[in-house]
Amino acid sequence: MDNSAGDGRTEEEGNKEKGSAWTVIVAVSANLAIAIAKIVAGFLTGSASMWAEAAHSVADTGNEVLLLVGLRKSRKGPDARHPFGYGQERYFWTFLAALGIFLVGGVLSIGEGVRSLMNPEPVESLWVGVGVLVVAAGFESYSWYTAHKQLREEAREQDRSMRHHLRHSSDPSATTVFLEDTAALIGLAVALAALVLHAVTGWAGWDAVGSMTIGLLLIGVAFLLARRSKGLLLDESAPADVLDPIRERVAAEDWVAEIRDLHAVWVGPSQLLVNLRVTPTGERDLVSRVTGLRHALLDDESITQVTVTLE
Repeated sequence: MDNSAGDGRTEEEGNKEKGSAWTVIVAVSANLAIAIAKIVAGFLTGSASMWAEAAHSVADTGNEVLLLVGLRKSRKGPDARHPFGYGQERYFWTFLAALGIFLVGGVLSIGEGVRSLMNPEPVESLWVGVGVLVVAAGFESYSWYTAHKQLREEAREQDRSMRHHLRHSSDPSATTVFLEDTAALIGLAVALAALVLHAVTGWAGWDAVGSMTIGLLLIGVAFLLARRSKGLLLDESAPADVLDPIRERVAAEDWVAEIRDLHAVWVGPSQLLVNLRVTPTGERDLVSRVTGLRHALLDDESITQVTVTLE
């Protein structure tokens, strides 16, 4: 197996990691610029929805920095303390990012909406706010497109639908950016509508409703990301479209009478730990046959470790 990535990873894994890193870097750059613009617009307009969007962008920027930390830490190869490597670092930092979306984005946005209902303020500099939201939508759209493109390519490589890949991808980085940016685009539309309705009707409640809607949206995204990260951290079994080809490959061996158990869990993005328990037909030279099966399975670049138990 080619380990040309230099730290136990294959060249394909290295290319996927570069793609994930680029997706996150684009998202960090876009959200940092957007956050600064929204904060300025929040001061100028006094809009609760604009402040909710500013909190959203600040949360997204911080969360994507956490994703970059996870990407860097997960590059370390196996050692005595972590024999399967540090791939699950990425899952841990993604879980922290989900908490950031919940606390900084969701809870603060709802709190800002409640404050706006209790202490309504008139909208000022309407067109500044509208302009910032429209420009922000452009930046977010590019970041969303970058994440969507990476996910679409990964799904095509694995013959999956986008929906299935989002639910079962072993790399949460692009998924996190994609869901954050999807929520951001919806939030921008909500904030724009709330800002305009507030200015037209003079009722500050529109702004408050917009802010709380954005908060609830972010809490929903945080829940989805936290649930996925939790599953990966708890060694959730790989899905059927990953297990079935492995099962077929093992069953094709003429010395395997029965596959008693087949377990495969993600120990990192595109890094599978496979445990097999098989009943042999009773042929001789089983050591060399088991060794040959292990090497054949390890030729799959997504499999990093195989254990075979004979019964």
